Amino acid sequence: MRTRFLAAVALAAAVFHLFSAGVTPFTALVQRPIHLALMGLLGFWAVSRDGAVPSPGGRVRRLAAVTWGATLSLVLAGAAVYLLLEHESLVARTGAPTLLDVALGVATVVAVLDLTRRTTGWGLVAVAVAALAYALLGPRLPGLLAHRGYGPERLVEHLFLSTEGIWGIPLGVSADFVFLFILFGAVLEVAGGGGLLIGLANRLAGRTRGGPAKTAAVASAFMGSLSGSAVANVVTTGSFTIPIMRRAGFRPLFAGAVEAAASTGGQLMPPVMGAGAFILATWTSIPYARVALGALIPAVLYYVALLLAIHFRAGRMGLEAGGKGENGPEEPVLPRLHLLLPLGLLVVLLATGRSPMRAAFWAVVSGGALAMLRPQTRLDGPGLQRLLETTRRGAVQVAAACAAAGIVVGVASLTGIGLRMSELITTLSGGQLFPALVLTALGSVVLGMGLPTTAAYVVLAALGAPALVELGAPLLAAHLFIFYFGCISNVTPPVSLAAYAAAGLAGANPLRTGFMAMGLALPGFLIPFLFIHEPALLLAGPWWRVLATGLTAGLGVAALAAGIMGYLRSELSPWRRGLLLLAALLLLVPGWWSDLLGLGVLVAIFLVEPRPASPRNPEPPHGTDPAAPATP
Repeated sequence: MRTRFLAAVALAAAVFHLFSAGVTPFTALVQRPIHLALMGLLGFWAVSRDGAVPSPGGRVRRLAAVTWGATLSLVLAGAAVYLLLEHESLVARTGAPTLLDVALGVATVVAVLDLTRRTTGWGLVAVAVAALAYALLGPRLPGLLAHRGYGPERLVEHLFLSTEGIWGIPLGVSADFVFLFILFGAVLEVAGGGGLLIGLANRLAGRTRGGPAKTAAVASAFMGSLSGSAVANVVTTGSFTIPIMRRAGFRPLFAGAVEAAASTGGQLMPPVMGAGAFILATWTSIPYARVALGALIPAVLYYVALLLAIHFRAGRMGLEAGGKGENGPEEPVLPRLHLLLPLGLLVVLLATGRSPMRAAFWAVVSGGALAMLRPQTRLDGPGLQRLLETTRRGAVQVAAACAAAGIVVGVASLTGIGLRMSELITTLSGGQLFPALVLTALGSVVLGMGLPTTAAYVVLAALGAPALVELGAPLLAAHLFIFYFGCISNVTPPVSLAAYAAAGLAGANPLRTGFMAMGLALPGFLIPFLFIHEPALLLAGPWWRVLATGLTAGLGVAALAAGIMGYLRSELSPWRRGLLLLAALLLLVPGWWSDLLGLGVLVAIFLVEPRPASPRNPEPPHGTDPAAPATP
């Protein structure tokens, strides 16, 4: 019964979002409350975490959890109906909310926080509660943190009766087009698009040295761009790619780290890049096509470094082209090749300036229609049910995170904490851009450890981005900087969620897998600093500067990959490895003098490096890991 109800609500949500995107768009205070109400029904009526824990009195707990969830789902539905019916009256009495306005607003805040707890855990809830406390306790706070303070009535009015709080930009992005992109990714996945992408990746890289691991990296780049979730990508593609890497001779630790690093980078890969990139475009008023285009070279550099690290690791292990053993079963490509057409249509629409909402609409419609053309990709009854379930899981988490992040952003706009944080960052950094970047990067990583990427980006964009722009960082570069570090936190120990998920699939130690993945993703920690100081990496500037900067950065990440793996044409001695890492840093530092010096060091290493010896035997299945990358 519950399964049918959830499927019916998910279907209603899909119809509503397709209608609003392709037929008649709604105003913000109609679209967003209805969206959150539908997501609340899906989130609260799914199997509760509390109710799923077996314990004495478990039936009582389950009944209480279900009753509580049902009540909160009705609160969100009631809030949507109330805002829809009372819209004109609410506008007329702006600044003088009634008792019913305040009561329903308080109940909605509670419902949003509990929905967030169920879908993302306690991290974002703690941040939102701290924001609420900050708004209420302002006069009692010291120094820069102090403000005039706001009573519960004023705070609830700002968060519930305006588009500055819960119904703000983050939830608007979720309601307008993130749901449709999740639906589009689910259509492709259920129709066999994941197998198609793995098959294409295998044909591109599967027959090269370390091919199975390269296949995993390329497939995860494709799938991660569509899903926008590193952990979800690990769980879906990793279940196929990690066993293939292990059969090819790679240790479980390395296989899990490759999948985690590749899935994390998928959020940085255009054309989709997950919900955070859409919020970035909306927040900064930069066209999404420009955001995706600007993110292209940094994303390519990230994956070039990862693929080369795999190549050098395989060389150190003595694996020849094709790997040791099988690349895994060949995924059929031709019967599913037509599934690439909706992806191409999506890219064309975004590149020609169509809104993400309209582009996502046509991608979903064309994807569903093309999937029905061939028996191998046709969506039957079970397939449609899986499609709705996949959409539900992804969309509810994003909506809950965006609504809770809206609370934080609303408090920031009400109290002016964003300006105070900018002043604090500027003071702590001494008015210098580089220390401010380091502080912002640390804040993004710490927040990203406990929050979804979207929520981490929203919080830091509200609090930290103004300081970076004030200190001279270009607007797009400053926001991409925060977005990058929010993403890369998925492989940053001690809380590296993507690495822990991959370790579970690989049967490896979670913490060691996290450090290994962090080593493989090391370019992702350096590239943001580079494009802040060299906007040509974001395709801003004359073509010759873009080309020159891209080439030197490419050489830099290649040298970095070789230094991390300790192998170039043969195994590197410690001093050559150190010189190679020095050359990498010189090539990644903006400036012609550092590029020339880095190129000189790189040429010298090639000239003095001995010719390759006979290949080493592949790594033993037990014992220490002789080729573990250096961990920062």
